Amino acid sequence: MRIRGTKRLVIDTDVVQSSGSENATDPRAVNCRDFLKAVRFHNYRVVVTREINAEWKRHKSGFAHEWKVSMYVRRRIVDINPPENDALHDKITTTTNDPDEVEVMEKDFHLLQAALETDKIIISLDQTVRILFANASHHVGEIRIIIWVNPERTEEQPIAWLQNGAPPEAHRQLSAYPTQ
Repeated sequence: MRIRGTKRLVIDTDVVQSSGSENATDPRAVNCRDFLKAVRFHNYRVVVTREINAEWKRHKSGFAHEWKVSMYVRRRIVDINPPENDALHDKITTTTNDPDEVEVMEKDFHLLQAALETDKIIISLDQTVRILFANASHHVGEIRIIIWVNPERTEEQPIAWLQNGAPPEAHRQLSAYPTQ
């Protein structure tokens, strides 16, 4: 079992992009900033793929840039290149007949691939795709156990979860997330 801080987190660009400076007052900006600071403080690693890196480069802000640089300096960025998984992609996208839902899932499919290649943890603000993937998880066994945490949802206690070693709690799994 891994000790606290050594887990690899797939952090969606929306979290990094939404993080605010120390002067930020918007709750989303504050929650994302504080979460990213906790990731750094507790020595977690952050997974970066080509897609994630490209998204990060398009979305630069003061705190986000400083945080990313500090994570690279601390060697807490893990570059991976997960193999294309067309079979999994097809399984997931055929769980709905709605082309808009398929498009949303395809946009963030790379997060699932990265999570499956590492410690099966996704950090994202996107509740729409979370619900879609949760629905898909009832038909696609491979993604059922992926942990999904939203730093903006304080009721999920995301920072306390990090402080406790980011355990794979059943209620955080996609298969347990309420889809209604």
